[in-house]
Amino acid sequence: MKLTASRDELLTPLQSVIGVVERRQTMPILANVLLSAHDNRLSVTGTDLEVELVATANITVQHNGAITVPGRKLLDIFRALPEKTNVTLSTEGERLTLRAGRSRFTLSSLAAAEFPVVDEINAQQTLTVAQGEFRRLIDKTHFAMAQQDVRYYLNGMLLETEGTALRAIATDGHRLALCEAQLERRVKTAQQVILPRKAVLELQRILGTEGNIELAIGTNHVRAQIGEIRFTSKLIDGRFPEYGRVIPAAPTKIIDAGREGLRQALQRTAILSNEKYRGVRVSVKPDLMMIQAHNPEQEEAEDEVEVNYKGDEVEIGFNVNYLLDALSAIDTDRVEIGLTDANSSCLIRAPGTTNTKYVVMPMRL
Repeated sequence: MKLTASRDELLTPLQSVIGVVERRQTMPILANVLLSAHDNRLSVTGTDLEVELVATANITVQHNGAITVPGRKLLDIFRALPEKTNVTLSTEGERLTLRAGRSRFTLSSLAAAEFPVVDEINAQQTLTVAQGEFRRLIDKTHFAMAQQDVRYYLNGMLLETEGTALRAIATDGHRLALCEAQLERRVKTAQQVILPRKAVLELQRILGTEGNIELAIGTNHVRAQIGEIRFTSKLIDGRFPEYGRVIPAAPTKIIDAGREGLRQALQRTAILSNEKYRGVRVSVKPDLMMIQAHNPEQEEAEDEVEVNYKGDEVEIGFNVNYLLDALSAIDTDRVEIGLTDANSSCLIRAPGTTNTKYVVMPMRL
């Protein structure tokens, strides 16, 4: 293999895939990236066996070929070279030689044939989604995913297609986030798949806001073509909870509040909440919400927020972090909070919208 390109042309695809390449691996080849040069195109592949990223670039290829080299070392070399430097990569026996100006680097390699790649994913359905919309689905819900929960199916995000809707749902068992986007074409069959946490965070990193993405959903994998990057991820094999049952259908007590004022009051009160449980007591009466917190050191915080509310008085405890996460994900000036009683979950959303919902379970204080 031999190719010539500018440092920037080689750095871009490498940066796109490096997120899944770990320095310490059980299999040494997973610390490498696969460089494959054919017909004036270079493809760079990184994988951790769960998520695979392939980025391509048009460059000058003198001799076709493929090789795997340590990904992080190659990235560090490219970053250390001056901008717009011309770089020549060539294989010499078992090694890759990189020449740029007066610099020369020789990297060890492993056989390209040994590199694990996902060829076919047996797509059950293919969707075209606006990149900005797909990014919105992830941005609005990812924070509610569980981390290292024994219920492994919660350590990820549910993608659901139904009719003309594409939904993203995340829950850790204490709170739930749902966001929905409309598809251009109706899907023939409804489908549910669970994306692993790492795949969701990697998608969030590489997704932009312009153009469309092609999303192919298989039985064991999901694949997305995002510009020059092809993303493939294994799916979590498990049954996601029936999320519809935990979303309050018709809360009887509706509170309308200024989002930023409420968020700041919760942040202030949270300072003196119990560091482990993060509980705050929320008391609502006509046109007023009181937020209280205390901790084992006998310290107390209290704050009041003016709200639009005309119902009966209600008092309920929440994990303050869950409320703050939901409020931060809503981008309207006003927020609507639906309560039923002291033992029921609350529903948080932007007034008048149904495509983004947040559910927070109450906690005993």
